[in-house]
Amino acid sequence: MIDLRSDTVTRPTPGMREAMATAEVGDDVYGEDPTVAALEAEVAARFGHEAALFAPSGSMANQIALQLHVPPGDELLCDADAHVVTYEIGAAAAYAGISSRTWPAVGAEIDPDVVAAMVRPDGYFAVPTRAIAVEQTHNRGGGGVIPLSTLRRLREVADGHGLALHCDGARIWHAHVADGVPLAEYGGLFDTLSVCLSKGLGAPVGSLVVGSAEKIARARFLRKRMGGGMRQVGILAAAGRYALAHHVERLAEDHAKAARLAEAVAPHGVLATAVRTNIVPLDLTKHPLDAPALAAAARAEGLLISVLGPRTARLVTHLDVTDAQVDRAADTLATILRA
Repeated sequence: MIDLRSDTVTRPTPGMREAMATAEVGDDVYGEDPTVAALEAEVAARFGHEAALFAPSGSMANQIALQLHVPPGDELLCDADAHVVTYEIGAAAAYAGISSRTWPAVGAEIDPDVVAAMVRPDGYFAVPTRAIAVEQTHNRGGGGVIPLSTLRRLREVADGHGLALHCDGARIWHAHVADGVPLAEYGGLFDTLSVCLSKGLGAPVGSLVVGSAEKIARARFLRKRMGGGMRQVGILAAAGRYALAHHVERLAEDHAKAARLAEAVAPHGVLATAVRTNIVPLDLTKHPLDAPALAAAARAEGLLISVLGPRTARLVTHLDVTDAQVDRAADTLATILRA
């Protein structure tokens, strides 16, 4: 099977497995795992921040970061398709009592003036806004890259209203490669970031919260409260360090493969938006097939794709998809869509 459902389906490469097998480890709850400490220091440095914290998942990393900024009962602003309010099972409300309000889903095409107009100050018996969250790249926005100019303007909005700005940077590595923006420049715009190792970079598990030393000290407490304290986790951190050393620049290959898939489906009127990174969004609103039917037909031909809604599907390229498999997937999808 050719698996284009997600870039989370990758398996560790032989080199990554060797790094895991030989990793020096210790008890990370006691702060004694040297490989974890090295990973945290490396990621913090790449983004120009003081510290970072290794977490089991991107969802936990996001939720830790939100709790650093928004007290119970206060408000987070984000877009209606943001991962933090779409795919994290209501965690902000359930765990932290955070109220969320969203602007209309526009993927990476955010209008900072719209966001600014939504901010609610203290007083007037309204829920006060405490933070803004954005997603780079944007998953449900087709892997779109938020322009640097937009992020700078959002930083101005946050500063002008005394708000925190958080980046769900699960695929920020893709944005870095696609637009050439240095990671430290992204890091300088945000109070906190969550960055994922188990999507495009191909590690088996793990994300990090990035921020100031003070915030990360608090984040360590919150991670433990949420059940995220880990012991000899250097085995997993070693996979992340290997991924950072070997799998960042090669993301350009995934972008090129996604572009080839987009070219194959474009004549059939289902391409939802321009493809910038490794995600190809399909809008089947005007096609005879709906998303489940397309996925079933593709599976019958040995191709797995994601169904995101009745008329929405998604293809994602990644480390484990070869050029030959992309060609085969492109031919398969073109044949199904023209039938």
